[in-house]
Amino acid sequence: MSLVELGVLGFVIGLTGALAPGPTLIATIQSAISEGWKSGPKVTCGHIFAELLVVILIAAGIPFLPTGSSLLIAVVGGTALFVFGVLTIQSARGATLSLVSRASGSGSPVVAGLITSISNPYFWIWWFSVGSALLISSLASGLAGLIAFILGHWLSDLSWFTLVSVSIHKSRVLLGDREYKYILYACGAVLMIFGIWFVVSGIFKPV
Repeated sequence: MSLVELGVLGFVIGLTGALAPGPTLIATIQSAISEGWKSGPKVTCGHIFAELLVVILIAAGIPFLPTGSSLLIAVVGGTALFVFGVLTIQSARGATLSLVSRASGSGSPVVAGLITSISNPYFWIWWFSVGSALLISSLASGLAGLIAFILGHWLSDLSWFTLVSVSIHKSRVLLGDREYKYILYACGAVLMIFGIWFVVSGIFKPV
């Protein structure tokens, strides 16, 4: 893959992870009530700090992978992508951006982004299954490939959480519950497609 393709892949796959309902999304919504649209980028910064540590841990362990492990990585990563796609579609049925709590926290949105990320089991499951497999694959293009992938991934986080904070700040005229569900359905389908592609490309990869 070219660096541009890796960046686009990182963005698309990252968006499916960012969209998943969870504590980081809730932190963004609550912060937007009191701090406006800037809470989205601030929460994203905290989220990136958490992911940077994970990326370093995964990248540091890559040289110690046994030879011939690419097929296993492709099968495990692709299967995880497919499963996350199914779960995303299932979660879309009851997904909502409704403000469950109007109480806005007094803490920093950056800290909220960091804490809600590392305390979320989904975060760790995603990175040590889907994320690690994709990172390893991106390194086939060298360090530049990994950087392109992770920058695309972070851009998706920034885009989504900023859109949410702007939407909340503007009385949700930009994004409603119905639109949110449609986006989740689309992302679930994309995850499933990429999962199948990842497994097939790993199995039929030239030796």
